[in-house]
Amino acid sequence: MTWFALLVAVTLQTSFLTPPVGFALFYLKGVCPPEVQMTDIYRGVVPFIILQLIALVLVFTFPELVTWLPSMVFRPL
Repeated sequence: MTWFALLVAVTLQTSFLTPPVGFALFYLKGVCPPEVQMTDIYRGVVPFIILQLIALVLVFTFPELVTWLPSMVFRPL
């Protein structure tokens, strides 16, 4: 269940950054100076979208990655 919830959360976050909807992009445009064009914002967000897609593929391919770090942090002593 944790694996599925993480996939949904990262997918939703990616959807906030991708056109045509990209709510986060429009919020950013609203607070940027007028000389910043929307295409500049689109170009700037591309590396982050690629990183999120890579993370989605990794978590989808290797579900144990979702619980590995919490199990290392909260393991019994």
